[in-house]
Amino acid sequence: MGVLESQPLVDGHNDLPWALRLAAGYDMDRMDPAGPIATTHTDLPRLRQGRVGAQFWSTYVPSDLPDHAAVIANLEQVDFVHQLVARHPDTLGLALSADDIQTVFSSGRIGSLLGAEGGHSIGCSMGTLRSLYRLGVRYMTLTHNDNVAWADSATDEPRLNGLSEFGREVVREMNRLGMLVDLSHVSPDTMNAALDTSEAPVIFSHSSARALVDHVRNVPDAVLARLPSNGGVCMVTFVPDFISSECFAWSTELGRAMIEAGLDPKSWNARMQFAPGFEGSHPRPRATIAQVADHVEHVREVAGIDGVGIGGDYDGCDAMPVGLDDVTGYPRLLAELIERGWSDTEIAALAGGNVIRALREAESASQRAQKERGPALIRFTE
Repeated sequence: MGVLESQPLVDGHNDLPWALRLAAGYDMDRMDPAGPIATTHTDLPRLRQGRVGAQFWSTYVPSDLPDHAAVIANLEQVDFVHQLVARHPDTLGLALSADDIQTVFSSGRIGSLLGAEGGHSIGCSMGTLRSLYRLGVRYMTLTHNDNVAWADSATDEPRLNGLSEFGREVVREMNRLGMLVDLSHVSPDTMNAALDTSEAPVIFSHSSARALVDHVRNVPDAVLARLPSNGGVCMVTFVPDFISSECFAWSTELGRAMIEAGLDPKSWNARMQFAPGFEGSHPRPRATIAQVADHVEHVREVAGIDGVGIGGDYDGCDAMPVGLDDVTGYPRLLAELIERGWSDTEIAALAGGNVIRALREAESASQRAQKERGPALIRFTE
């Protein structure tokens, strides 16, 4: 696919760091991504096969951790990504800026960026936020599956109807730093509050279109329609529950069964342990590449060609769509879109051009903001 020779394909979200924490305690002598890993969606040879030019590695930690534990666990995740890059310098290169992505890609390596998944990872501390930026984190998802003290999640009961004043200051401080504001996982009210506040483009690192599948993790059209004026990008995810109504219905039944069994359906570990037995009596439907392409085209229709990207969420869920079973699948999705009439210019924008442009604009907004104000000194109070 010629377009990927000059345009790096940038994926917005991959949970391999957490998968390797659970499976091997980060011990790459036991489980090294340089070789085939049968139990994950991702390893370095398959990233090459999938033509990935740059990857945002998610530094996810569970959102039910206390603040201090979340901060520590996220620092361990960040540390692991740095270890991963240092161990494989011929394949990976740390990318801290939009220009770095192209530089690393031009060297024949895969750009490695960090994205913190969930505002609980800063422990309600601006100093922690700034420290994460210094360690290379270039986006932060404002929430995960649970509310944080200053922002509402899509999958929790609303308490703030969006962002508190501290939450708005978090967004402004992220703008001042040049850290992308990631609105995947947040409620529509939080999406709108962040868009009202942000001085730089926002992203959705792994979300799809709510008009096609009415899942709370997807983005409503009214929000997608705001992206052109913001310069933001919705990076369409491959999570079957978000792109297939049949998969969403199956997952809803699974959640009800978990509740009946006294389990929390928001707990990833509990879900992964419960699902195989449930699937034995309730066959799971499979999502398709065509359904992912439908979401890509819908986001493009509403947000414009400059507002769409890709965020697979590999190793963040179990069953992926047919043909997108692991990170080798990206060229198949792009081939589907080319068959639908997408031009090379449009494919380049989707594959990585849009999110690189958003990051570059965030960097420019940071330069302007730092001339106007110093570090935020606000402290969180209940």
